[in-house]
Amino acid sequence: QVRLVESGGGLVQPGESLRLSCENLGFTYGLDAMAWYRQAPGKERELVAEMTSGGTSTYAEAVKGRFTISRNLAKTSLHMEMNNLKPEDTAVYYCNGRYGPAMYWGQGTQVTVSS
Repeated sequence: QVRLVESGGGLVQPGESLRLSCENLGFTYGLDAMAWYRQAPGKERELVAEMTSGGTSTYAEAVKGRFTISRNLAKTSLHMEMNNLKPEDTAVYYCNGRYGPAMYWGQGTQVTVSS
């Protein structure tokens, strides 16, 4: 059973940074990929960044050059460093894990960027 727990959200001003973390507490086998999604009010959930089990990372155009995804050696933790945050980055951020056809989600963590 995969159990993903996020942490690190909060309220910051434009231009500041935050680091999100996701711990995979329940699955002892490596996931095929882990990712961060976000959902802003009134909008659909969107992929922000993903890292495959092989270490390949991809980013949404809106965050390229500002966000960096990483993980620990055991592949049980996923992190995302978010720099130069903008008001449009405000959303609930969800950790996602994929194993075969199955998708797993954390409970989400709120990121608010406002002056």
